[in-house]
Amino acid sequence: MRGTLTSRIAAAQTSGAATPFSYTDDRGKKIDLPKTPTTIVAQVGAAAALWDFGVKPVAVFGPHKLDSGERDPQVGNVDITKVTGLGNVWDEFNVEQYIGLRPELLVSSMYLKDTLWYVPEKSKDTIEKVAPTAGVMLTGRNATEVIAKYGDLAAKLGADIDTPEITQAKTRYEAALEELKKLSSKGLKIALISGSPDAMYVSTPEMVPDFKLLSDSGLDIVEPKVDAQGYFEALSWENADKYEADVLLFDSRTQALGLEEMKKKPTFAKLPAVAKGQVYPMWVETPYSYQKWADLLDGLVADLQKASKLP
Repeated sequence: MRGTLTSRIAAAQTSGAATPFSYTDDRGKKIDLPKTPTTIVAQVGAAAALWDFGVKPVAVFGPHKLDSGERDPQVGNVDITKVTGLGNVWDEFNVEQYIGLRPELLVSSMYLKDTLWYVPEKSKDTIEKVAPTAGVMLTGRNATEVIAKYGDLAAKLGADIDTPEITQAKTRYEAALEELKKLSSKGLKIALISGSPDAMYVSTPEMVPDFKLLSDSGLDIVEPKVDAQGYFEALSWENADKYEADVLLFDSRTQALGLEEMKKKPTFAKLPAVAKGQVYPMWVETPYSYQKWADLLDGLVADLQKASKLP
């Protein structure tokens, strides 16, 4: 079995395009290949970003298909009927299928410097042997910076990142971002929350690119007392009123508690922002492309323009 696996890994490293490829990822790992990778596998967030920049991975891993069979929003515009799914949930990654694809590069986002998102710990050593891997750091960067990182990687992979579609989306994104910055003058206090059956999580704006963009744009974001990991503070629903806020932006991913469910929690329902209707969805882990983020910011600006300071 070992000899078979070794031979298949060797075979997986033999194909590629004619142009040399050189890239240093956010682990400080330098990848130098004689041929630019064309058979690319990517974690869904990375795949979605690369797809909108013109790089089409052949396979994805991480949440990409809902129970209904439709695309999970985390996979963005990726056509899931044209890519191989190696895993759809945490800790699921079909290594044998991955080897069979003869991949030339694996790309994943990272929240921790040396940890590729959704690459299982139990199989990461084998995965690293099959093909070079590239990690793009999310923590500590805002969305603009992460989009630029993926654009740079896409360009190195041979994509034209100055197509009319991309440049128009970038222009729309930048215009929406300017409108977002103007909203700082309203002085709204904003809390970033996510719900589960047992707790309400209040996120810091400094760690996740989605939220850091809001803070860097001048919006006044609640700063919770975060746990040891540094991303959020978990509050019991009885303590959902710990922080005052004019606006609540809630995590609208499928794994988070929906607004109507959160409203069934008495303390949450009594919050001034909830009573005033100033509770708006924000899709956390929106793919880092100008197309997707222009859409997100347009919606967010429209919501915040409606909101007002509470007594």
